[in-house]
Amino acid sequence: MSLQAIAAALALACAAASGAAGGTRPGEGASGADRPAEPALLYVTNQNGASVSVIDVERKEEVARVDLQALGFGPNAKPHDTALEPDGSFWYVSLIGENRVLKFDRENQLVGQVEMEVPGLVVAHPTRDLLVVGRSMSAVNPPSSVALIRRSDMTLLDEIEVLFARPHANAVNGQYAYSASLAENRIGVIDLDTGDVEIVDLPEPATIDTAGMEHAEHAGMTPHTLVEFALSPDGRWMVAGGQISGVLMVFDLADPTAPRVVQRIQVGGAPWHPAFTTDGRHVYVPLNQANQVAVVDTGTWEVVERIQGRGIAEPHGAAPSPDGRWMFVSNNNLEGTYVAAGQEPGVGTVAVIDTESREIVQVIEVGPYATGLETIPAPR
Repeated sequence: MSLQAIAAALALACAAASGAAGGTRPGEGASGADRPAEPALLYVTNQNGASVSVIDVERKEEVARVDLQALGFGPNAKPHDTALEPDGSFWYVSLIGENRVLKFDRENQLVGQVEMEVPGLVVAHPTRDLLVVGRSMSAVNPPSSVALIRRSDMTLLDEIEVLFARPHANAVNGQYAYSASLAENRIGVIDLDTGDVEIVDLPEPATIDTAGMEHAEHAGMTPHTLVEFALSPDGRWMVAGGQISGVLMVFDLADPTAPRVVQRIQVGGAPWHPAFTTDGRHVYVPLNQANQVAVVDTGTWEVVERIQGRGIAEPHGAAPSPDGRWMFVSNNNLEGTYVAAGQEPGVGTVAVIDTESREIVQVIEVGPYATGLETIPAPR
């Protein structure tokens, strides 16, 4: 193990012992008797708007928009993904165009930042003082490593080499983090205690999804091109959508060191960032090039619904409300499928889906090219 990895492991051990994560104690939620009740918030990146929309989950409306240019960043900052502290006290956003990950407080004040090359997806570890950050899909030849950032002081602890090109999909599960390649049929299992990486080879795609292939950066690619992971609430299952194969791949994490593929569900339409419902019974899968959201039953691993309609326009990511009643889906709307009701042209949207009726109950207009979104997860 490298000296950097040793230092990172020591730093993580110290942070876990002290219980400090982002200025709060890991796992200590906002429901404590000494903390007043605060509304749950959803943070949505507007990649072409150099801004982040803040949505009140209960009211289902945008209550603030953080203008990154007003903070000194450029119009091509390209905010891509967000992550939150478990108690909502701080939130984080990756800026592809600025090579930075930023930290904001609950009042949307910038309180920290760290530099790294083309950051993409960001995951906050639920109990450790740690952000795990992959690389942007838009980067043609990014570093083949995953960054570990101590989020309390925004220090880059280490960059773990994952031994494959273009690491993008990202998830954390206790002692382990998972990363997937966009260019190869491989995933890496990272031991966060030691920095060691185990490689898991994936089966080749049986078919190629024409929608995903048409919009791929490299038309000759044969990998699944796993875009993003989602973990079930109990940590037993992990799913990922393949942009090129059109497959939702299901991994059994009974042994977290060796994810095992147990299902390959052909959903089509370039599946993007999936999300489990809070009860773990369903997975919502945005189909970016089909203008649909597929709903998969985790009891049978079959598609039981395809949701489409107003506001679903190149769906990108999904996130449930903490109480599980709503599923929020961000939409790029780069092709103008959705026509804005307001005066702002070229908007992105967040479609609000009732998880009981599976109907779109509201469309929230946000900034252009809405991408990553995150809200506080339900307690396990």
